[in-house]
Amino acid sequence: MDFSKIKLVVTDMDGTLLNSKSEVSKMFLDLYYQLKKQDIIFIAASGRQYFSIVDRFDKSIQKEITIVAENGAFAKQGNQEIFSTEIPKEYIVKSINILRTLNNVQIVLCGKNAAYIETKDEQFINMFKNYYSQYTIVDDLSTVTNDTFFKIAAYHFDCSETHIYPSVKHLESEMQVIVSGEHWLDISHKNANKGYALNILQNKLGITKQETMVFGDYNNDLKMLELSEFSFAMENAHPNVKNAAKYQTKSNNEQGVEYILEQLINSRNL
Repeated sequence: MDFSKIKLVVTDMDGTLLNSKSEVSKMFLDLYYQLKKQDIIFIAASGRQYFSIVDRFDKSIQKEITIVAENGAFAKQGNQEIFSTEIPKEYIVKSINILRTLNNVQIVLCGKNAAYIETKDEQFINMFKNYYSQYTIVDDLSTVTNDTFFKIAAYHFDCSETHIYPSVKHLESEMQVIVSGEHWLDISHKNANKGYALNILQNKLGITKQETMVFGDYNNDLKMLELSEFSFAMENAHPNVKNAAKYQTKSNNEQGVEYILEQLINSRNL
């Protein structure tokens, strides 16, 4: 592959850059600095909360790295907000009311300042804290007003695609409904997806599809994979992602992103 034109690298986090322990590999920091030295911009794009994404990276780059959070609803570089896409209040209430009727579904209201949950389920809370560094437990999600809200995330311990998606699929005419992981489903504004976010950033940076490399593993990565001539599915990716991506790399536990980044960097050093 000819990587000579690459100016932008975009990667998902869970199942992609992060291993199964939700860790960024020790070799990534050096690769990041080598990308920077070659004037290649790196962006982390995830369904996670902004604070949770930043916390995964070394402190030395936290203030400079560009983060696309909440499945494309919010982007920030250091202290500078790039854009945000708020979900209307009526959609929040409508979604929460539907999700409350489902069995064994946990609901997260995702805001700019914190995530909000109304459950007291300790098993869920312990798992949830891995994805949300800043959170508040409230009595009623539909009454929370003192924040800017990006999405409603729903969690099922077995499978979100089987147990949640069929009940909210009809909302797709009004909102963005994405199965974002084996257990997670996200409901947000129509424009709040990683592809929309990447398109904004490509235009802002003056970078084309041919100059972009993207890594992903799940359905919420599909739209941003479309915006790259160098789209990579992880070995552990959902079948939809493997079908959509032009190339495949090793699994997240085998440092599949780093494997390709090393090739990219080495090809530029020749």
